[in-house]
Amino acid sequence: MKNIFFFTCFSLACCFARPAIAQVVYSTDWKSDAQVIVYVTDSKSDADLVVYKTKSKSDAEGKNEGVWYFAEWRSDAKKQIYFTEWKSDADLIVYFTDSKSDAGWKSKKKMHLLY
Repeated sequence: MKNIFFFTCFSLACCFARPAIAQVVYSTDWKSDAQVIVYVTDSKSDADLVVYKTKSKSDAEGKNEGVWYFAEWRSDAKKQIYFTEWKSDADLIVYFTDSKSDAGWKSKKKMHLLY
């Protein structure tokens, strides 16, 4: 009976647990190391995601709202990204903003890339 209770609780916890959200990123120099290929656009209207770079790791953790903290070490990041010069190579197109209130998804269909 104890085992059934434990198994049931564990199963429910797994079902309702949120996945780790990757807003703590590491910029890699190698495309082959990246989990997401990112292109930076100069036009906010072309972006899938408007990104605000924060200097505080706690501002970025646990959210998928376009607030990114760039980790110094790969092991500290939830996602490794590679910045490409070619829009056609990108998985995600971002626009960097100076205003935290502007950050957010413009195309929610790509949100899964940062989970």
